[in-house]
Amino acid sequence: MNMRLPADKYDVLAVERLVQAGPESALPHLAELLTWMQDLNWPVAQVLQPFLAEIGLPLEPYIRDVLATDDEGWKFWTISAVVGESLPLARVFEPELRRMASSPSPGERQEGLQERALEILRVTQRS
Repeated sequence: MNMRLPADKYDVLAVERLVQAGPESALPHLAELLTWMQDLNWPVAQVLQPFLAEIGLPLEPYIRDVLATDDEGWKFWTISAVVGESLPLARVFEPELRRMASSPSPGERQEGLQERALEILRVTQRS
């Protein structure tokens, strides 16, 4: 099957085909696919979100790249919708979540990352 990545935030068909092809077919494209998580209101993000959470640990280096940016919105959606929905990722990112929960940057606080990090940590500790 010929894989086509989304052309824009409305290209749900491309994402649905990628999801149907399975996680293995997405592995070479994880960095690019994660860029579509910059806003969960985008149609492609809504389809990608559960798929990326299912992929889990192979996303770690790309999520670290997101966390190194100044894009607090992208961080929020990535933490909320991908890390927060993948217990293995939540465990790997526990130090970062603890930092966001205890001493968030002003931008992280404003974006709601402090509260979301606390929620994820609570779930992680119960599991």
